[in-house]
Amino acid sequence: MRRTTRQINIGGLLLGGDTPVSVQSMTNTPTSDIAATVAQIHRLEAAGCDLVRVAVPDEEAAGVLSQIKEQIHIPLAADIHFDYRLALEAIKQDVDKLRLNPGNIRDPEKIKLIVDSAGERGIPIRIGVNAGSLDRGRYGEPTPDALVRSALDEIELLEARGFSDIVISLKCFDVPMTIEAYRLASQKVDYPLHLGITESGLLRQGTIRSAVGIGALLAEGIGDTLRVSLTAPPEEEIKVGLEILKSLNLREQGFTIISCPTCARCRVDLETVAREVESRLMKMGNLPPIKIAVMGCEVNGPGEAKDADVGIAGTKDGGMIFAAGEQLKRVPAANMVEELMAEICRFTKNKPQKT
Repeated sequence: MRRTTRQINIGGLLLGGDTPVSVQSMTNTPTSDIAATVAQIHRLEAAGCDLVRVAVPDEEAAGVLSQIKEQIHIPLAADIHFDYRLALEAIKQDVDKLRLNPGNIRDPEKIKLIVDSAGERGIPIRIGVNAGSLDRGRYGEPTPDALVRSALDEIELLEARGFSDIVISLKCFDVPMTIEAYRLASQKVDYPLHLGITESGLLRQGTIRSAVGIGALLAEGIGDTLRVSLTAPPEEEIKVGLEILKSLNLREQGFTIISCPTCARCRVDLETVAREVESRLMKMGNLPPIKIAVMGCEVNGPGEAKDADVGIAGTKDGGMIFAAGEQLKRVPAANMVEELMAEICRFTKNKPQKT
C-alpha cells in the first residue's frame, strides 16, 4: 500500500497524494543554448517524461528559463546550487519548481529570501540532499540519519516562513544507505518524496542500481516521483524509470516485452526476433499499453503467449501466434517477426490510448 503524502501542484503536474508516480529527467545541454535544450526536452517529452529539470550554473542560464518554458509542454524545474541570486532570477523567470541543495546554500537569510519569493509566486521547492554535498561540518559523514537531519533542518527554515510546497530527496550512490534514509524520512514527514540513486553510473550498472534502490522503496509504498540518474542520454533515464514503474504495476504505458532467456529447447533465434520486435515497436511512437510475449519453446511459451495481448511461442521450425488468449496460426521462422508485428498493429489499432 502506497504511503499517503500531501499533494502539491508543479505547473499543473500533481505530485503526492494518490496521484501516479511521475518520472522526470534532467537536460545535459548548456541551458543557455535555448534551441538545443528545447530540442532535448521535446525528445524527453516524446519518451514519456513528466517533468524536466535544467541546470542553472550562471546568470546567462537563469536569464533564458522563461524562453525555454514557453516552448515545452511539461513543467520546468530549475536546479540551483551555491548562488541564491540564481534562484531569485529563476523565480522571476516563472519556473514551475526550484531544486535547492542545503549542502551549498547554507545562509538562512538567503534561504529566507528565496522562500518568500517562491511563496509569493506559488513555486514549490525540492530540498535536494545529496551525500556528496552534505554539510559534513554540521552533520558529519553521510549516514541515513545525517541526510534526514539535513532535510529536516531545511524544512524547519521553510516552514518558519509559512512555506509548505515542499518535495524532499535524499540521494546517495550507496543503495542501502539511500533506502534507509527514505524509510526514515517517510516516518517523520508527509511531504512528497523524490526518489533516486545519485551518480548511479553508466547505462547497465546505473539501471541495475536504480532499479534495486528505487524499486525497493516503491515496493514498500514509498515515493511520489523519481529520476534515474545515468551517464547516458536523458531519454534513457525515462525509459528505465518507466520500466521500473511498469514492473511494479504502477504505470501502464507503451509496450512491455516478455521474453525467455532461452535454453537448448529453443530451436529459433529468439534474441534476434525479440530485438527486431523491440526496434520496430520503438519506431511506432506513443503506443497504448500492450504486453507482448516472445517465447522460445513449449514449456512456458504457450501460457505466456496466451496471457499476453499478443505473443509467439517457438516451435521446431517457427512459432505459434497468439492474440487475446487465442491460438491463431503457426508461422515459419522466416516470417515470425512480420506475422507478430501484423498482429501487434491490429491490436494497437483497435485499443484506444490512455490519456
